[in-house]
Amino acid sequence: MKTKWIVNSNHSEALIRMKHSIIAYLDGTFNNFQGYADFNNNEIENATITFSLDFKNKKSRLEQFGNYLKLNSFFDINQFPTISFKSTSFQKVNKNIHFIKGDLTIKNITKTVELDVAPIENNYFYDEKKRAFELTASINKKDFGLSSHSQQSNNRTTKGEDFKIVANVEFNI
Repeated sequence: MKTKWIVNSNHSEALIRMKHSIIAYLDGTFNNFQGYADFNNNEIENATITFSLDFKNKKSRLEQFGNYLKLNSFFDINQFPTISFKSTSFQKVNKNIHFIKGDLTIKNITKTVELDVAPIENNYFYDEKKRAFELTASINKKDFGLSSHSQQSNNRTTKGEDFKIVANVEFNI
């Protein structure tokens, strides 16, 4: 039996992680996660996901981790306050390996990226069915015009070529 599950933005979040001290949690409650996944006999058949992460949202958990100034400098948040992703295709390799491709936009530069899709939980809470997936991607900083600034170089926050985006996305029927 085929069922369509919708993204629950209130229980979805993203993490941006770079080597050497930048970790930022961007809660879905204050950001925009949308999409759906079709399941047939407990297996994903199709998925489409979009999200937009707003760095300037003061209700996010950025400042608790002391990373707002580092992220502001690195991503130029004052001029480009959001990161967005819109899926363009879904690929199922086998029961446990899935990929979702899409357009990622950072600093008004859009590139096609591939995110790994891994199931992280199936939960039935008060008769409400929920499924969660972790989407992960390593993003080359140079592809989006992200470079070292002197403050970051002194703090060693921009070592390495890549940064990671990890999104935990919850679906409900």
